[in-house]
Amino acid sequence: MNVGVAHSEVNPNTRIMNSRGIWLAYLILVGILHVVLLSIPFFSIPVVWTLTHVIHNSAMYWFLHTVKGTPFETPDQGKARLLTHWEQMDYGIQFTSSRKFLTITPIILYMLASFYTKYNVVHFLVNTTSLLTALIPKLPQLHGVRIFGINKY
Repeated sequence: MNVGVAHSEVNPNTRIMNSRGIWLAYLILVGILHVVLLSIPFFSIPVVWTLTHVIHNSAMYWFLHTVKGTPFETPDQGKARLLTHWEQMDYGIQFTSSRKFLTITPIILYMLASFYTKYNVVHFLVNTTSLLTALIPKLPQLHGVRIFGINKY
């Protein structure tokens, strides 16, 4: 047995967003993404805000709602294998602080992107579509639902 390396959680995915400093690290990574995009000379400020918002929401959709299973060996006999990270988080309990944080963050980015693009119609439509793509899968009514059987296995 590996003494000192075992974790106390049956599935560490359930508590990772409640770890110390993870919210700050998440916000810092979003800020770094924004600064990197700002450093590209031919991108205007509205394009950078829209790209920050779209890249953030695309990455969060992929990591939270598409990738299934857990990178850890769990003794749950394969239950976590069929669940996305969002469904595993906080043991599936809705409206916890980490779930609220991950729901509010795209909304704040949307508001910032809309403001800095001066509500340009094209940017507004792209940002709204991106926001809906990020928020709709987080609804409690869609917990465990696979639309059209996509990502069922």
